[in-house]
Parts: sequence; C-alpha cells; structure tokens
Amino acid sequence: MSCSALFTLNTFLSPALHRSLTLKPSKCYTAPTACVNVDTRAHQKPLVHLKTSEEIIADEKKFIVGTYARAPVVLSSGKGCKLYDVEGREYLDLTSGIAVSALGHGDPDWLRAVTQHADVLTHVSNIYYSVPQVELAKRLVAVSFADRVFFCNSGTEANEAAIKFSRKFQRFSRPDDTNVPVEFIAFKNCFHGRTMGALALTSKEHYRSPFEPVMPGVTFLEYGNVQEAVEMIRSGKIAAVFVEPIQGEGGVYSATKEFLQSLRTACDDAGCLLVFDEPLAGGLPIGAALVTERVAKAINPGEHGSTFAGSPFVCNAGIAVLDKISNTNFLAGVSEKGQYFKQLLVEKLGGGTHVNEIRGLGLIIGIELDVSASPFVDACRKSGLLILTAGKGNVIRIVPPLIVSNQELELAVKIMVDCLPVLDEASSK
Repeated sequence: MSCSALFTLNTFLSPALHRSLTLKPSKCYTAPTACVNVDTRAHQKPLVHLKTSEEIIADEKKFIVGTYARAPVVLSSGKGCKLYDVEGREYLDLTSGIAVSALGHGDPDWLRAVTQHADVLTHVSNIYYSVPQVELAKRLVAVSFADRVFFCNSGTEANEAAIKFSRKFQRFSRPDDTNVPVEFIAFKNCFHGRTMGALALTSKEHYRSPFEPVMPGVTFLEYGNVQEAVEMIRSGKIAAVFVEPIQGEGGVYSATKEFLQSLRTACDDAGCLLVFDEPLAGGLPIGAALVTERVAKAINPGEHGSTFAGSPFVCNAGIAVLDKISNTNFLAGVSEKGQYFKQLLVEKLGGGTHVNEIRGLGLIIGIELDVSASPFVDACRKSGLLILTAGKGNVIRIVPPLIVSNQELELAVKIMVDCLPVLDEASSK
C-alpha cells in the first residue's frame, strides 16, 4: 500500500527536487534614498520612520518577550529582493524571511491577490465553506501526490497535524490491534518546529532541553543512512518518518533521491507514513498537510482543526504564489539561476582559506566554514547584504527569493568576496 503525507513548512525546494518529490500604524513619511551597493528604482521609495533604529530597538527590548536574538536592523519596507530600514538604507535580501518569501517583496500578482481579497473577505473560520480554500486545495492536489488537504497556519502546525494524523491512521488501519505503532523517526540535524510535538521531532538538544519532558517515542537516525532507517521502519513500531529533503536549519544538507526512495518503499511495506516539507503563500502564515485518500479516511470531524487556518485572505495569496512557482518556465529559470549562483560562489569563494564546502540545490545554498559564520554575516549586513547562519553556526545559509536576478546574485557574491577578510580576523582572536 502507499500511504504518504506531505506537510508544507516554511522552506522551499529546488525545482528538480520539487518535481521528483511531488510526482504522483507608526507615523511615517516617504523619502528618497541612495545606496552605493544596489541601484534603487526611482519610483520605489522606502518608508522612513520618525523614530530611529536605536529608539525602536530600545522599545522592543522593553515591550517584547526576548525570544529572538535579532540582528540590529529595523526593516521598514521592501520591493522585489530589496529591503529598507527605517533610516532608508537598502539591503539585498538573500534570506527570504527564512526561506518563505518565495516571490520576494511586493510581487504584483501576490499583491493583487492580497489587496483584492482584503476588500472582499478576510476570515470566517472553518465553520463555513470559502471559495479560495477549496481552489487552493484543488491546485495543491493537482501538483502533488495527494488527494486531500488540511490547512493550518505554519510549518510547526503542519507537523503537529502530521503527528496526530499518523497515530490516528495507525489505529484506523489496525482496528483489532492493541499494540499499534505510535513511535516516530526523525533525523540528526533536523528542525521541525517549536510547538511541543514538533519540538520532540527536532534533534538539537538546546531547543528541547529547556522544555522537557517532550513527547516520547522519537528516534533520531543518521541523515542519509538507508540501512539504519529501513531496519527501524521494519521494526513495526513506527507510525511515521519525518524527513527534510533539504535540511536548511541543520546546515543545508540534501538527501539523495536514493535515500528518499528507500524511505518511501520501506514505509509502504511497513504501513507507516512518510512526511516531507514544501512552500506556500509567499510570506503570509499558512501551512498545509497533504494526504492520500486512505489517510484522509482515518480523520473524522472534530478530531483536528484550527480557527484561523485556510482563511479566504491567506488562501487567495497562496493561489497566486502556487500558480507562479508551479509554472514550468519559472521553475526552469530558478534552476538556471541556482546553477549560475553556485558556479559563481565556487569560482569566487571556493578557494577561500576558511571555506570548506559549497553545497545545496537550486537557490538553497550552504557555505560551510571552519570558523563561526557570524562575523561574516555581520560584515555582509553592514555592506548591504542579508544572509543567514545555519548548522552549528559555521554554515552560511543563502535562500534568495526565487525572483532574484543574475545581477543581484553577482552583487551578492561581490559583497561576500569583499567581506572574506573578516574570517581571518575572527580566527586570529
């Protein structure tokens, strides 16, 4: 039998891997700005606030719970792959809001979908039907293996749904079995979310330990180890296997097709579910669990739900994003840009003293260093480029919007090359 579930998180895959897996108000005024790093179109003027960055940061520290170690930048507006802070400084954004803003900032089709539906209908709850929710579900089914969709508000909520659906499916499939599979497999270096169930599936101890005990019954295996995974799946104890086709937070490690196919086959043979990750809605809060009809039949009304999930407003945005990123010409362009970007990085940074490896698929790139990546990320930010860290803090994670141009990628590489000397300085301390 083939029982599988795809859970959309806030990551996006390379087009090639995507295809292989889915077969089957503050007072403000506008002011012009200039930047030596990136050209600014004359008609795109960033919002400049009356308060300074320092004042806003001070207010944040006073009024907001300190769950984030934020970079000292107060962003105010954005267009395309450009972001602007409250003083009007311009940044080239290669973070995409941690890999969720696939179409960048202010995409015209996305903006049209959002503004039109904001004027029509934003939220009614799931007590009632709404057109955009049904239409988005139909599109998701059309481009994936799935038969049915459950909407939620985030990636971690999608994984919470996966946990519940997996256990309910096992009980539904084995009504006479008093010892049904309830355990889970996840993989080392994985990140599946911060709510209590998804947290239990996240391997890094520093995320879990302050909140233990977390949900029991999760085993973390070596990412890519086929034999180890297949043996445990065959134990008969596993309700579902959670795997990221590309581990972003873990350091940008890509699973091979052979590994993923082995998981698929083993899960089918053992009757357990397999969970992957995908993108949606271009920056608005949405997630979705995509399941086969066999899994959907196990779930009854009232067994799971969400007040805000699948709102007309957010689903209309999701339709705009999915329609664009599912276009074969768009995906081909993303693949070409990804290859060009990686080639540039290898050529310009590959021989760097502290660069161990440049890896990734499509426009998800990781640069592994032999020192902390933080000084480099800070230097790039001060030069007008926004990038991330990952892994154990020694990996540069680059996830540009899929609309990024070759010229913007070239500029990003130039800034990174110029900032390389900070790694020597950091290693000598």
